[in-house]
Amino acid sequence: MRITKSLGAAVALGVVATMTTGCLSQPGGEGGGGGGADDGTVTIMYGFTDSSSDQFQAEIKKYADAEGITVKFEPTPDFNTVISTRVQGNNAPDIAIFPQPGLMKSFQNDLTPLTDIVDKANLDAMVPGIVEAGQVDGEQYALPMSLNIKSIVFYPKAPFEQAGYTAPTTLDGLEQLTNQIKGTGTTPWCFGIESASATGWPATDWIENLLLIQSGAETYKKWVDHEIPFNDPAVVQAADTMSTLLLTDGNVNGGRQSIASNNFATAANPMFNTPPACYMYRQGNFVARSGGFPDEVLANLDSTVGVFPMPGLTEADKPVLGGGDLASVFNDSEDVDKIMNYMASADFGQDWAKDNGFISPRTDFDQSLYPNDLTRQMAGFAYDSTSFVFDGSDQMPGEVGSGTFWKEMTAWISGSESEQQALDNIEASWPAS
Repeated sequence: MRITKSLGAAVALGVVATMTTGCLSQPGGEGGGGGGADDGTVTIMYGFTDSSSDQFQAEIKKYADAEGITVKFEPTPDFNTVISTRVQGNNAPDIAIFPQPGLMKSFQNDLTPLTDIVDKANLDAMVPGIVEAGQVDGEQYALPMSLNIKSIVFYPKAPFEQAGYTAPTTLDGLEQLTNQIKGTGTTPWCFGIESASATGWPATDWIENLLLIQSGAETYKKWVDHEIPFNDPAVVQAADTMSTLLLTDGNVNGGRQSIASNNFATAANPMFNTPPACYMYRQGNFVARSGGFPDEVLANLDSTVGVFPMPGLTEADKPVLGGGDLASVFNDSEDVDKIMNYMASADFGQDWAKDNGFISPRTDFDQSLYPNDLTRQMAGFAYDSTSFVFDGSDQMPGEVGSGTFWKEMTAWISGSESEQQALDNIEASWPAS
């Protein structure tokens, strides 16, 4: 599930706004989508309309002003619908920032390949797996603009350490730690999958993460591409492990019956009770921001919150599940090329990062710009990964990835369906072509 969109379900959405910067540039050239404003203005459409919109605009404005480029920003909370309508009406923006690779790929015939637009050196400096998410049949159609890391387990730092717990380095070690905490009478895990109309997506991340860990990136990709069925034994194994860790009696704060109604953004907050009501929460880096953890925790992140990556099968294995925003070109021009290469550069996001709202997909990004050690640690999980894969549900057909996958995970976790029924139903829902 696309992260900032889902977090936005828990916090108020910002207002759709437009801003124009700089002075007039030369008219944009023709691109695959057609219909861009041929008036010397570069239009950028995207779907994040919270505070990230202001920070993104400030980053682009800083560069555009220096280059004398006029930019019109077009944020919309209904990006998927609006972008489709605009393209069908021959009025595509010059640049679109896609929240999902699957959506981007559906516009392949309208997009301009980035081969002659983005300097390959910029792409080579990024986490490899996220670069591949912007490709169609090996050709680059989108560049990663930002990065999210989902393979993170958060814990209350001082109580965790005082209890003598240590971060596991293998998946078996994670199960042992789960049982160790449970043995003290405290539920080991916090967990919630409620997200308004998107309820269920946090459970899909668990399946994806465990499938990657247990079966590897190649099997993960085959599953995402439906080269193996959704109910393949490898997926069943991942679901079985998820059930063992989370759905076993006494393993989740509030019990299994609370999971579907417990909002994902605040599900971890009982970790910070005295004493903690749970000790671990697997989620993306974005919950450590306003709208997620309590304000008093956010004010002292480095002293209150600890993290470790979801571990691999061995200590040397460091697979990471993540996501991000992907920038594509509908209408090419010299100014569009400049902005795309700026977004791909290590200079982009430097001020945004200081505000705890941005992680760069570039492994050479100046990590001292991140506002705290916790963010540097989380970014390091991706930069040091042995395999990085993009969120699977975001790459699947919409009726599956943001349809039956969410719905059936919720039904299984709520107890109205068995694990096998849920996986079988998702498989049956996969479109024939």
